[in-house]
Amino acid sequence: MFRYISYRLLPPGGACVCSCHTIRQLQPLRTGHVISNKQGRSSTLNIIYANTYSSKSNTVNTAVSKKSRWRRLGLPAGAGLALYGGYRQFFYVEKEEIKLAKNWHVTLYRKMPLKAISRLWGRFNDLHLPVFLRHPLLSIYVWMFGCNLSEAEIEDLKHYRNLGEFFRRQLKSHVRPIDDAHSLTSPADGKILHHGQVKNGVVEQVKGVTYSLRGFLGPAWQRTRHGEDINHLSDKEYQERLGVKPGHRLYHTIIYLAPGDYHRFHSPTQWSIQHRRHFPGELLSVSPGVARWVQGLFNFNERVVYSGTWEHGFFSMTAVGATNVGSIKIYCDEELTTNNSRKQPHGTYFDKSFSNPISFNKGEMFGEFNLGSTIVLIFEAPNDFDFKIENSKKIKFGEAVGTCSPEEADAGKQT
Repeated sequence: MFRYISYRLLPPGGACVCSCHTIRQLQPLRTGHVISNKQGRSSTLNIIYANTYSSKSNTVNTAVSKKSRWRRLGLPAGAGLALYGGYRQFFYVEKEEIKLAKNWHVTLYRKMPLKAISRLWGRFNDLHLPVFLRHPLLSIYVWMFGCNLSEAEIEDLKHYRNLGEFFRRQLKSHVRPIDDAHSLTSPADGKILHHGQVKNGVVEQVKGVTYSLRGFLGPAWQRTRHGEDINHLSDKEYQERLGVKPGHRLYHTIIYLAPGDYHRFHSPTQWSIQHRRHFPGELLSVSPGVARWVQGLFNFNERVVYSGTWEHGFFSMTAVGATNVGSIKIYCDEELTTNNSRKQPHGTYFDKSFSNPISFNKGEMFGEFNLGSTIVLIFEAPNDFDFKIENSKKIKFGEAVGTCSPEEADAGKQT
């Protein structure tokens, strides 16, 4: 049994409209109003505002303009920005000076039909390949993205009936040993975009470029059933209300999966899931180059946030969608569907609470992407939590991310 709830995030002063997929007719409602459909499921409306921030200050970047202006600019301008986004994805220089996209750049980039393109790409991935074409075509992909076939459980490319099966290939059991000496390990193969402490409710997606924790996670899931409104909260106040215990801090780690990486991801620690929140947002590229260009990138994109607890308190793992990621699949949550064709108002999200928490062991299989994307870990840990990773460095599934001293761990369990 679970509770399925829909919300919409709107700017302050915006019209309050229910966007739940179970309601056929949209009706203006007040915050916290509860409605029911014929099947007896209930939907609660709440409003928050997902902020993006200037790198120089904590001010909101609204990017609001008249629709007619964007219509005159049309598809060519958006296509040009999409091409530039592709350039940022594959040819950016990592140590180049950060030059953030302007508001109109981001607005036009978001107007590109990237979700439709990604759905087409997903269908292409599932096209059955004749046996005689499998090796030559898949070999091109292996060469382009540097895939290590010797690690694959099945090395013969003729075995993979389509490109999607190759993306989701399993690895040999011995090539990714799980580090048991550290409390937190990498959930996937990839590159560390950024890691560190979350301060004042603002998270760095890469060094010097941030996004709002409030916009990324939304209202605390324990309070959403009561219609919590967090519009009045600053980012610092929002973080304080997450209930981090004394002597603990909030940390984060962002791992980018490139197209050539192993596309399955695993549990990074022993923890239990109590809640899932699905934001059906955009599918902008999440490559390091674009992450250095688009402020608040992860708050725009479709993402699935799984929240619960581990030995030190709050723990969440988020799978972030991206361009050409046809879908995100979570093995314990078969009802989840991503990259749907139905257009949802910006900021809509759907909640699912698990009445019986789902427990995971470290290294246990969790889900898969259809192409490279991003995993974001946000978690509570003692003050002396020690990261064992470096930004911009490659990491493999099962390798150490960080740990804390046994003394701090024991103290945390007693509180």
